[in-house]
Amino acid sequence: MQCGHFDKIRERERYSMAGLFDKQAEIYLEARPSYPTEWYKMLAELTPHHRLAWDVATGNGQAAFGVAEHYEQVIATDISSAQLKFAKQRANVRYLHTPLSLSDDELVSLIGGEGSVDLITVAQAIHWFDLPRFYSVATRLLRQPGGVIAIWGYNGIEVSPAFDAAASCWYETTLPYWDSKIKPLFGGYGSLPFPFEGVGLGCEGSPLHLDIPKELAFEGYVRMVRSWSAVVTAEEQGVDLLPEGVVKELEAAWGGAHLVRSIVYKGFMLVGRVKLSELGL
Repeated sequence: MQCGHFDKIRERERYSMAGLFDKQAEIYLEARPSYPTEWYKMLAELTPHHRLAWDVATGNGQAAFGVAEHYEQVIATDISSAQLKFAKQRANVRYLHTPLSLSDDELVSLIGGEGSVDLITVAQAIHWFDLPRFYSVATRLLRQPGGVIAIWGYNGIEVSPAFDAAASCWYETTLPYWDSKIKPLFGGYGSLPFPFEGVGLGCEGSPLHLDIPKELAFEGYVRMVRSWSAVVTAEEQGVDLLPEGVVKELEAAWGGAHLVRSIVYKGFMLVGRVKLSELGL
């Protein structure tokens, strides 16, 4: 889930975070929620043209695959080559490994050139970015008029009162191992800078809250939390946040390892266009 200079950038580089997300790649593929198809249709209806979309920090291509239903071509970029190995393949999706060594100008050229992109999407990743730099490049790439940028994420799930209480207690043990850059995600992107003109689907300081439904067995839940960066970081420090006893307690609260529940991931979104003042109008 990363692009060029922007995805999970300096902090990850500082202590090999790109390697951390490489290690997560295989379980990440099947553990995370699928974003509703209605989201992509909703975003596509905002752009007058549907020639090119850029999915930034694409990871396994989950969002790119959904966007590709509505755009002629999707460029999907990531800093992690390991993540891209598990990406979903589709004829109109082009995956590009974008190392940190790319300059801004090189990245703009690689994606399609200034004013070439109708839709930019960033799913569950923008909190890692060098935001001023990313927003500058996004502004250069968005087609004028009409280009749209959409960012979204999720920061919790609702299962049942009993399980939610047990999971909350366990979650407290993960707090020392989260990177500080993930704080905007915990806050539902309410504090995240987003210098774009709102289009009615969330704006700076006021994200749109959305539910992401999913059918999930307990085994899938465990795979998901094992892919969390905090859990991986703790493991590298010799701390097992999911020992057998904890897993058994959570399993009992869930109702059994194989029980499939209808759960809800709590999502949020910000969508906007380049402000007229940025265009000199």
